[in-house]
Parts: sequence; structure tokens; C-alpha cells
Amino acid sequence: MRKIWVGIALAIVAATGGFASAQDYPSRHITMVMPFSAGGPGDTIARLLAQGMSTSLKQQVIVDNTSGAGGLIGSAKVAASPGDGYNLLLIHISHATNPALYPNLRYDPVKDFEPIGLVVELPSVFVAKKDLPAASFADLIAYVKANQDKVTYAHAGIGSAAHLCGLLFQAATNTKMTQIAYRGAGPAMNDLMGGQVDIMCDQIVNVVGNVQGGAVKAYAVTGGEKAAALPSLPVASELGLPNFNYKVWYGLFAPKGTPQPVIDKLADALKAALEVVWSKSASRSWAQSPCPPNVPNQGRLPSTSGPKSTNGRRSSVLPA
Repeated sequence: MRKIWVGIALAIVAATGGFASAQDYPSRHITMVMPFSAGGPGDTIARLLAQGMSTSLKQQVIVDNTSGAGGLIGSAKVAASPGDGYNLLLIHISHATNPALYPNLRYDPVKDFEPIGLVVELPSVFVAKKDLPAASFADLIAYVKANQDKVTYAHAGIGSAAHLCGLLFQAATNTKMTQIAYRGAGPAMNDLMGGQVDIMCDQIVNVVGNVQGGAVKAYAVTGGEKAAALPSLPVASELGLPNFNYKVWYGLFAPKGTPQPVIDKLADALKAALEVVWSKSASRSWAQSPCPPNVPNQGRLPSTSGPKSTNGRRSSVLPA
């Protein structure tokens, strides 16, 4: 009997201790892992969110760029972290598509994480080096078809948003380009501007300034509708690729087992940060679908279109 009462007492202590911890949360800085390199589109979004969430939580949210392997290294780092709310993961659509690209993941994208909320859905933009002869999107498709053995396509690594966009483009146009992988979107864009590679399809956050400044040539925007940041660009799905509706969503996650009161605090802080981020005209113009601040977003992450794994089967879009 004494053992039973001791067990009950320990359970009560553990429960009340967990409640107290949730009440006191956060009592120190929080690390937001961005599993892609500094200077890229994800990094830009992470730093905007970290600033806003730091204000709401009254503790500093630090961005940690643990990059590599299409987001796998940073994701695995957070999956292995304690579920105490002090290590978060901000990741994009690759969280859903990586199981098809990397069959031997060290973590389960669903079972090892608690969703906090959807951040944004961003379009991508087809861009090319300035002297590429194609003048329109139709010309670009024709150029790729006619020069498949020569055309180079830059992306930020296997599993990156630009890599996925390139795979979808090849599948939609029945073409094949030489894929050049970089360690981040920044270096890839630098080589595109320098003329070392031909084409890229990257998130609007990473290309808008270079397009407006004339450093690269822009052809079309993905996502099914025009983007306010580049209003003169046509939509790819209206230019011969009717099923090309590619958007890059970003979501915020915590490790599995994070207490619900902590998740709720983080969701509230995310909501408050989004109100600030999307109130700024520059940020708002990026997004076709910013997460509305007045709509509860906790746990609401979109289904993905494009390369993905379904019941363990590899999508035909993905390379063998």
C-alpha cells in the first residue's frame, strides 16, 4: 500500500510540476531551427517571425541555421530535442516531400512533431540569367526542349523548394535539365546573376529584389494567381501548364510531447507575430496566401501538391 501512495504522490508532483513549467514558460531563450542556409528565403521569414515572437513571449527567439540535406539535418535535430518548447522547427513543403526523396529518414515528419501553425504559402518565380534568349514563358519552354543537353538548372539542394519546382517543371513539360545543386538559395541565385547557370525557379522572397533590379530575367509566377510583388508577371498555370499550381508553405513545429499549454502559448505568439509581419506592405506582397491573423491556425497545415510519398510509394515526378 505504501508503494501505491508513493507512486500516486510522485505522479501528482510530476503533473503539477509540468503545469508550473507551462505557466512559467518561457523562462529562457528559445531556438528556432531554420534547416536551410542563411540569406535564403526561409531565413528571411524565420528572422521576421523570431523578432515578432520574441516581443510576444518576452524572451529572445534565436534563429539557428542548421542546414543541409534538404532540411533533414535541422529537422532531425529538433525531433531529437526535449519536448519543452525551447527548440522549434520552421520548415517548408520539404517536410512533406522529404520522405519520398530520402526513404531512410532518422525521424517521422508526422509522429515526431507537434504542429504549432501555418505561417504562409508563397509562390515561386521562374527566372533566368539576363542573356538567355527566351523572351516569354512559352519561349522558355521551347528553349529548354530544344537544348535539353545544355540547359542548366540551379537549386538550393536536394529537397529544397527550388529543386521540387524544377522536378515539377520537367514532369509538366517532358523535359530534362542538368540540375546544379548549391548549398543554399543565396549561392544559387548569385551564380544565376553571374550567368554561370541558366534557369532557376525559386521562392518570390529570394527573387523579387533581383527581378526588380534587372539582375535576372523573370518569366512567370507559380501558385495559380498573380503576385502583388511582381504584378506584371503572368501565371504559369495560364501559359500552357494548366496543372502547375506550386506553392511553398511554411509551418512551425515543436518536438513531439511538448505540453499543450506550451503549444498554445507558441500558437498565440505566432499569431501575434504574423499580425505584425503581414501588416508590412513588402511582406504582404510576397504572399498569395498569408496565414490570416484572425483565423486560428494551430495545427492547420495544407496538403501538398507535387512530389510526395503516398503509402510508401515514390511519386513519378521524383528521380529514381
